[in-house]
Formats: sequence, structure tokens, C-alpha cells
Amino acid sequence: MEEVALEPPTDALCECNGGRTTNSEDPRPKSRHHQPELGPNPSNFSRLCSRDEAERAEALKELTQSVMSRLGLDRTGSARLDKHTLLQLLRVSRSCPLQEVRERAAELLRTAQEQGVEIPQALASGPSAFIPAQVGPDQEVLIEAFLSLGRFDHITMVMALHPTYLSCFLRTQHALLELDGPLPRPWRHYIVVMAAARHQCSYLVQQHSAGFLEAGGEESWLEGLQHTHPKIRCLHTLNKLLAHRPWLITQQHIQELVCPGADDRWSLAELIHAVVLMTHSHSLSSFVWGCGLHPEPDHVGGHAFCPPSPSNNMPQSPHSPAPEDGKPEDGVTEVEALMKRMVELQQQVEECSQEEMITRFERERSEMVRGAPSDLVLRLVEDAEFIYEDFSIRGEQSPPTMRAQDYSWEDHGFSLVNRLLPDMGQLLEEKFQVVCGLTYNRMAMHKDVDTHTLRKALWNYIHCLYGIRYDDYDYGEVNVLLERGLKMFVKTVACHPEQTTDRIYSAYWRLFRHSEKVHVNLLLMEARLQAALLYTLRAVTRYMT
Repeated sequence: MEEVALEPPTDALCECNGGRTTNSEDPRPKSRHHQPELGPNPSNFSRLCSRDEAERAEALKELTQSVMSRLGLDRTGSARLDKHTLLQLLRVSRSCPLQEVRERAAELLRTAQEQGVEIPQALASGPSAFIPAQVGPDQEVLIEAFLSLGRFDHITMVMALHPTYLSCFLRTQHALLELDGPLPRPWRHYIVVMAAARHQCSYLVQQHSAGFLEAGGEESWLEGLQHTHPKIRCLHTLNKLLAHRPWLITQQHIQELVCPGADDRWSLAELIHAVVLMTHSHSLSSFVWGCGLHPEPDHVGGHAFCPPSPSNNMPQSPHSPAPEDGKPEDGVTEVEALMKRMVELQQQVEECSQEEMITRFERERSEMVRGAPSDLVLRLVEDAEFIYEDFSIRGEQSPPTMRAQDYSWEDHGFSLVNRLLPDMGQLLEEKFQVVCGLTYNRMAMHKDVDTHTLRKALWNYIHCLYGIRYDDYDYGEVNVLLERGLKMFVKTVACHPEQTTDRIYSAYWRLFRHSEKVHVNLLLMEARLQAALLYTLRAVTRYMT
């Protein structure tokens, strides 16, 4: 589908600030108990991502002097640098694309170790357990993302394999979390946290818990939903439906949240903001699990204050890649067979009746297999046994299929979002358009390949998992183009992302590039987001009319 060679970064990437901490902000989580300062001024770290080279150099100099002065206060082996500073140095030493900054941070950690300070060690050599560390984007893309965001996390590092999409993603995420809007900034991060917890996505829970505290959020909220504002607690039902069974959302759910007589009522603008945040978090959780992302070096689970295992340079993790099965010639045959099926479909002139189209759609749904629930339950999750249930299960309580022609993003959802949350509809539309049109006209080792039918089959199959049917699409193409291993991966990541394993990731498209599999995850993420949005927006529309 696409190659690792990258397009130049777009100007849009430069416009995103992604919540960079300013000089006046303290990026450390706030605590009720003041701790003595045992590290450099936090502004030294934020200024390391200044576009002004002179300011970066000055910040690096001040950081070095501050760390060295702290180390010089006590030569007895007592730690004179706080844990947060050590983890900041570790993060910068591992992920900063600016060589002089990265090397200086590593040097300061070595110096601290020589002075008897117990320093943290990263537990992973790259951002992903599925993707080798040497598979990465262009250095210019890395630098631009770092200067724009103020840090360079694993999500950005993997998405940067597709910089055109990354620019849209960062701009949308920045608008959701940082720009003017109906919800307070701490609430925005907390909503992302409670949504990510539905899929046990510790990565996002940690990342946005820190963002919640940095924005001034109350620490007790992170102890459970019962400690939050009553208005936030009211989102619990909508959150679990959006995460697992969005087709069950009705106008009654909307009315309970926004009706004039309700306690702690939500305005429609606030509710749409919250819904987009929740769907963003649910779908991004799928991406995190689908790409096998490691915790950040400064996250719990991303470091240890002890030397790594000498035999492996890092402890074995649940995500450690398993050997790929199958011989190379098997992979070649797989690619050739898929290309042949694509050509045959494009040349096919068979006309299917509407009845046959519906039959094929129902056949596709009937093949779905329900996944087993996960045992892990985070403290921010209530009603943890509520999980995805196959839309294909029939019976008296089976919900009707949503026909895309009756309620679509293009004709209905886009305008509603843009009206209630100005500019957000346009930002989402841009993301959908970019990910659906993204192609490098390659498949594995083949060039000049039209991948449109494959991308469309993936998108429509994901919507099929969520009960959305396109009357003008022949679902027989899904069975022709998506082999069983790919279907299993897509179903798992879209519906039960916390159950994704390296074996499921490695079982399909064995000779395809990792960037092509990342593209699959991007399509999956956006298709899932749009499906959940459509059900909620339809309910809002019905409430308003």
C-alpha cells in the first residue's frame, strides 16, 4: 500500500503546538505536598524545543549547569536530583531528534551515575514492540515534530512514517485539547483518560493523567469516577456505549444529558466536544495497541532504576515480538495472490442485485467471532464486563443496520459538528480524506499499484463490524481482498484492542513493509472513530428534531 520513503513534512505540522509547556508552566504533576526542588528549572526542558538555535543552546547550557551544581552538592552518593528530572533526562536522551540535545542529556545521566546517583534505564529500544527500531521516518520530520510538540512521543514517532496524515492528526488533537472551546482544559484531558481506560490503554491514561494535572486538575479525580464532578460522572454510560456498542446510543441518552430540567446538564456544544474527545481516545487506543507501542521512557513500565538485563539489554515484555512463521516464498505468493484478486475485481463487470448485496453484507457479519473479555480492570473503569458484542448477533433485541445513505458523515454529521463545535468538522473531514486517499502506489515489493479497492474494502469492513452498510458496495470484495489473518487483526484492534498480540500483528502480510501495516492501523482508527461519531450524531439530530 505504501513505502517507507516519506513525503516532506507539510506546513501544517509547523502550525501545531500540541500543548507545549511554556516557560511559565511547571510540567510536573502537582501534589498537595510541596517537595523541595532537587532539579533544574522546568523551563530549561521546554526551551530545548525552541526554534531559536541560540535559545536552545542557552537552555542546554543552563540545564547542564543546574544538573552539575546539584550533583556537586553531595558527593556521598545521596541522590540530589529528583526522580522527575532524571526521567526527563532519560526521555530526552532516548527520543530527542536533535543530536546535541540528545547526547548532552545522555552525558548528564552518565555523570550522575558516576556520582553515585541511581539513574533510570529505558526498558525498550524503540517505540514499538512490533516495529523494529531501525524502521523510522525521515530525520527532518522528527525534528519538526519535536519543535512543534515540545516532546516526541511514541505515537508521533510511528505516525511520522506518514507525515501527511500526522500533520492532520496533530492539528486536530491540538484543537481538541488546547484551543478555545466549551470545555475546561483539565476536563478535556480527564475525558480522554476515562475513555482510554475502557480499553485498558495505560499509555494514554498515563499521558493524559499528566496533562490533566499540568492543566490544574484535581489529583483525587484520578482515584476513580466517584471522585469527579457529577457532570463528568454523567458521561459514564455514553462513554461505555461509544467504546463498545455505539449502535445502542439513542436520543434518550442525549436528552438525559442536555434536557433543560436535568441536574448538571450539558449544553449541546459541550456534549459534542466531549463526544469527539471520547471517540478520539477510543480510536487512538486502538492505534496504540495495534502498533504495539511501548510505554514512554518516563511512564510507569517504561523504565527501571536498575541496569537492564545483560543477556538481552531489556527485560522480556508481553509485547516482545514472536518469530514470524512461514517461509519467504509463502509471503511472495500471498502478495501476488492479493494483487491478482485486486485486478480481477477491477475488471469484473458482474452486476449484483440489491438482495444479493444485502446477503453478502449479512454473510460478512455472520463470520465475526466474539473476543474474550480482558481480566485487567483499571480503577477508572466501571461496569468493566460491558464489552463489544458482535453486531451480527440476531434476535428480537438485534438493532437495525445503519444504512450509510440514511445518515452519513458527508451529508449530515459534518455540518452538525461544525455548527456546534466550529472548525472541528473541517478538521475531522480533512483527516478522513487524507487517510482514505493516502497511497504511495506500492504493495510490498511491487510499484505502480492502484490500492484504492483494498483501502475501500478495509474501511467498509470496519464499518461493517459496527453495523454500518453501504447499499452501493459489494461486500463480496471484502472476502476476496481481506484474508483471514488480516480480518482477525482488524477485528481485534477495532473491537477488542487490549487483546492485540504480536502474533496477530505478524500473522498477516508477512512481506509487507511495517509502514504499510501502520497505514492499516490509521485506516482502522479513523473508520472506527467515524462509525462511533455517526451513531451519536444521529441521536443528537433526532433529539434536536
